[in-house]
Parts: sequence; C-alpha cells; structure tokens
Amino acid sequence: MVSKFLYFVAGMVVLVLTGAFVVRVYEKELTEYALVPDTQFEKQEALATSIYDDPKMWFAMGRNVGPENPVRFSPQGAPETKVPGQAAIFFVHPTSYMEKTRWNAPLDDQLSQDRAKLFLRGMASAFAPSGEIWAPRYRQAAIGAFLTTKPEGQQALDAAYQDVLQAFDAFAAKVQKDRPIILAGHSQGALHLTHLLKDRVAGKAIAKRIVAAYIVGWPVSSVTDVGPMGMQPCAAPDQTGCIMSWQSFAEPADYARITELYDSTTGFDGNPRSGTPLVCTNPLNGGSAPDAPIEANLGTLKPSSDLQTGALVPEAVGARCDDRGFLLIGDPPKMGPYVLPGNNFHVYDYPLFWTNVRADALWRVQKFMSVKRR
Repeated sequence: MVSKFLYFVAGMVVLVLTGAFVVRVYEKELTEYALVPDTQFEKQEALATSIYDDPKMWFAMGRNVGPENPVRFSPQGAPETKVPGQAAIFFVHPTSYMEKTRWNAPLDDQLSQDRAKLFLRGMASAFAPSGEIWAPRYRQAAIGAFLTTKPEGQQALDAAYQDVLQAFDAFAAKVQKDRPIILAGHSQGALHLTHLLKDRVAGKAIAKRIVAAYIVGWPVSSVTDVGPMGMQPCAAPDQTGCIMSWQSFAEPADYARITELYDSTTGFDGNPRSGTPLVCTNPLNGGSAPDAPIEANLGTLKPSSDLQTGALVPEAVGARCDDRGFLLIGDPPKMGPYVLPGNNFHVYDYPLFWTNVRADALWRVQKFMSVKRR
C-alpha cells in the first residue's frame, strides 16, 4: 500500500486546481486553468431513492471494504491501532472533476473518480483507526463552478449538495442508532458539510451522536456560522460534539484576497461575515490553545524525494492560529511543489498534521464511548 503513495502525491497537484474557495480567490493566477463550462446548466434528475443502498455509490462503505478501498492507505511509520474506534465516519471528498463540458460531474467519469480515490488515500485514511468510513460518490460541482460568478456555478454546487444530503440520509439510516458519528471533508466536501450540519444535525436528535466535525480547507465564521450549524469550535482534545477547522499557511502569509472575498459574503445567520474571525482549531493540540510547538507534531505525511514512497515525519511543522483565524505553520516546509500563492498550504491541510488528526479523532471517539457507558 505504501507504494501507492506515488499516486497520492501525483494526485495532490489536482488539489491546486480544485481548492474550492481558495481557487475562486486565485482566479487571476489560474486563468489558464479556468475551466468554466461553456454549456447551459442542466438541472440534474434526482437520484433514485434507494441508490445509496448500492455499494457502487460509495468509495468506502463501512464494513463493505475490499483490497482497493482507498481509505485503507497507511503510510510508512504509521502506529498500530491497539483499540479500534467504534465510530461511523462520513467523509466528503474535495473537487476532482476538471472538465468544462458539464457543470456537474457524471458518476461514470473515470478520471474524476480516480482522483477522488487519491484524495481519500491521503485525507480520509487518517480516520480509519476511529471506525468505519463511508465516503460517497456524488455529482460534484466542476472546478469551473469556483472560477466564475455565473449563476450556474452556484446551481452546480446546490445540485452537488443534494447528492451529499441523500448519501448522508442513507448513511444515517444504515448505521446503528446509538453509534457515534464523525463528519469530515475537505474543500468542496467541507463546504457541503457546513450546510449539512445546519440542515441535518443542528437541533436534531442525531446531534448527540456527533463526536466531531472536521471542516477543513473551508472558511467558517465563528460569529455568523457556528450558531446555525449547532456546534462550537473544539476547545479541548477530549471534547465531543464540536468543530475542528483550519486553513494552513506558511509565513509570510498573504491571505488578503481570501478575506476580501470572505468579507463580501453572508453568514448562515443572515448577517455579513465581514470582519468576523474564522474558526481556527489547532490540529496539534485539539483546539485547546491557539499555539502549538513543532514538538507537538506527531507526524507529517511527506513524500520521498523520488515520490515513490511516503513516510510520517515527526516535528516537521508547528502551528498557531492568528487573530483572523488562519493557521500559520512557520517557514515553508518542503512538502512539494503544490503550494498556492501567498504561501497557502491548502493542498496539504490534512497531510501536514496527518498523525495528529489520526490521534485526535481516535481519542475523541474513545472519550465519547467512555461517557456513553456511564
């Protein structure tokens, strides 16, 4: 499985072009890659009611696993899991469809499906020790949806979200009613999860089963968004029912264009997000403090120089949340060539802290279960 890391590294370059909110910010720099569809938006037919009963609609479906399951990826040096977690993890992958012939990816587009598997190997795999992962296939919005102000872009996102909702409803119906749940995703996937929390979790009985929501690589306002989402940022590594969220930048960091766009949007509570801080929970300490030293990093997922293998390197970077809510990691680490303008390490939001995310999720599940048994 380690040999497959080459494909993960190769696939990470696609994230530079599929960074959702961040790509939209860097529209000018990515003009040559602005694959905005030049066709009319076609309203998607609703998926069959029971379609997510079919294992083929999932990259990973709980216990229904096989040798090619992408979430089984385990890098060199990964610690053994002595006590596997009992959670059901719902993971929504980031954008992997880069064509301009459609606003939403068809489910039979092999290239985008293969890319999605690469992302799951490098991201969702960190949650594997915590339980069984469910990672749905969905008709994601094309990359062009983030490179335009055309109304079709939002229509594509709305259409993709309907698939995610349907997948989540099927997931919730299939897992045991008392089983703890982790929600996680990145970029476009994280965006959909913010809406899912608001629409399917906040104020519902299922909220009591949420161990944590990992909303990574997408901005969340700590003032206008978290209330309607029904969960507060994590403030301790043993806290449950909370949000872990961060966006990674090396220093000197330039995120002015991100905040410019962010400040022009409206939060879930109907108020402007302008000037409000982002949710930033430090993945090195479970959100217990804004700063964490490099010694707290249990292992960064890094490729070898020849890109043939991958290993976990401890103490590669520290991390601190700044006043606006961006996660700063110090001097730019040698992760690879796929860094966005402004020292933006969006591509590496999970790999930078892979081992800590792994430990964080497992520990929260164990704490959740210990309280449940009382």
